[in-house]
Amino acid sequence: MFDYEYTGNIHIHSSLSDGTGTYDEIAEKAAAAGLDFICFNDHDFMTQSLNLQEEGFFGKMLLLIGLEIGKRYHHYLAFDLKEMVTSEDLSPQEVINEVKKQGGIGFLAHPFEKGMPFHEKSKAYTWNDLSVTGFTGVCIWNFSSRWKEEVKSILHSLFLMKFRSQTLKGPSQETMSFYDELCRHRRVTAIGGSDAHGALFKWWRFYINPLPYEFILKAINIHVFLKRKILRDFLNAKEDIYEAMREGRLFIANDDIYPAKGFRFNYISDDGSDLNMGEEAPFYPGNLIVESPSKGDIRLFKDGVQVNQRRGTEAVFPVTEKGVYRIEVYRRLALFGWRPWIFTNPIYLR
Repeated sequence: MFDYEYTGNIHIHSSLSDGTGTYDEIAEKAAAAGLDFICFNDHDFMTQSLNLQEEGFFGKMLLLIGLEIGKRYHHYLAFDLKEMVTSEDLSPQEVINEVKKQGGIGFLAHPFEKGMPFHEKSKAYTWNDLSVTGFTGVCIWNFSSRWKEEVKSILHSLFLMKFRSQTLKGPSQETMSFYDELCRHRRVTAIGGSDAHGALFKWWRFYINPLPYEFILKAINIHVFLKRKILRDFLNAKEDIYEAMREGRLFIANDDIYPAKGFRFNYISDDGSDLNMGEEAPFYPGNLIVESPSKGDIRLFKDGVQVNQRRGTEAVFPVTEKGVYRIEVYRRLALFGWRPWIFTNPIYLR
């Protein structure tokens, strides 16, 4: 059983690329936010090396280093690399192949983002070649991308900065349709990231930090499940976290709405076998079990279509046919209604 849950924030940019904080400065903020691990994904075309010598424990928190590979389009979030990879002169498929060759894992980053209408003229860093294969998964929920898409004027930005998490939209329908279709054919891990930069925005004579590290590191996180505790053995801890990401043994949550630690989603078949998020088995009738740390609107999806719904902290969904099953949970906020909170990896019953 995977009894140990750990919370991490991934896709963080430091001053080694286009972020504004150093590793130590950001790690200090992440530790203060109560995170168990973080991972930096600085841009390959802005940094000279992987800086793996900087990995390790920052107090009790684990600091990991990956890359965001790609320049204008096709950004690929790579983890568990052994050597530097640059996108120069490589096609998107060749980037994926190189990461895989090193034994690393990789995720399509913000594949369908729309960009910011205000200031950036909706410039977006999309994935245009969707024929690629061999990637580990897809980043379905990127805080910075989704937040920027709503900024249409300076007044919009001021309102959205005041209510960052309350107004944040969940993964786009285009992203989820793409992801669900992939899962119909093979196991594909869904992750979420902050895309934290801590960047300043200049408006007239003023400089504004719309998404400071202190905030964004405690919002869109991944919750991974491990077989053993993270102790002081760095290599084992790193291996365990990346294995959970590889296998899809995780869920994504906006922890700023409400801490999602303690959420569970598993399958108990009538023959007594048990499956966790990300796992696959031949179909046998049974029940999907959901436990939530707080009341929510629990929505069950089968092969990308919502098929059931419960409200509360627990739900049991009988399963009588094969399919790819995942859960979305929405939390009710005063004045803002039902807001996206938790998105799981699927349980595959083939």
